[in-house]
Amino acid sequence: MYTSLMKIIKLNEVDSTHTYLKNYIKENSYTEAICITSDYQSSGIGSRGNSWTGTKGNLFFSFVISKDDLPSDLPIQSASIYFSYILKDILSENKSKVWLKWPNDFYINDKKIGGTITTISNDLIFCGIGLNLLCVNNDYGHLDINIKSNNILKSYFDKLELKYSWKQIFKYFKIEFQNSQKFQATIDGEKTSLKNARLNDDGSIQVNNKKVFSLR
Repeated sequence: MYTSLMKIIKLNEVDSTHTYLKNYIKENSYTEAICITSDYQSSGIGSRGNSWTGTKGNLFFSFVISKDDLPSDLPIQSASIYFSYILKDILSENKSKVWLKWPNDFYINDKKIGGTITTISNDLIFCGIGLNLLCVNNDYGHLDINIKSNNILKSYFDKLELKYSWKQIFKYFKIEFQNSQKFQATIDGEKTSLKNARLNDDGSIQVNNKKVFSLR
């Protein structure tokens, strides 16, 4: 399946969409933007090497895109924020109350419902997103609206193709950052309060006299 920007390969089950995609590019090289999506993944990769498996029926997808297809003002270390906020925006347009916790976690109220992992290899950006459309367990939340995975993907890549500037995206993310200050983030392997964190224009934060970027 194709959107105007992206070739989409849908699998029934995979260990990790992110791992599958990286191996696919290694074997076939990069000739076009590609997305791998699956109904279920058994060994999904979350941030900091954690797993993100979820439940069948949730949304799992990874895509690869050239740096040249991204807005020129995007600080590449903040690509996770950029990719995450575009999805957050689509869900909000469909009346979800989802918000984005710095740097790349999707939340409903005080429960995480998904997250983004972004890695760079030469001039390629690999992004993986997992989102709970259904209930997984009591530790995690799930999306508060009914929306089909295919509709999310089409809307997402249509919007990504518009190449919103970082300045446009950051303007709205900055307003929402105050929600993140009620939580913690893992920095240098330790849980760190974001209460006094200050958000910089490049998407990094100043916390404990240290500048920290979102890229994992």
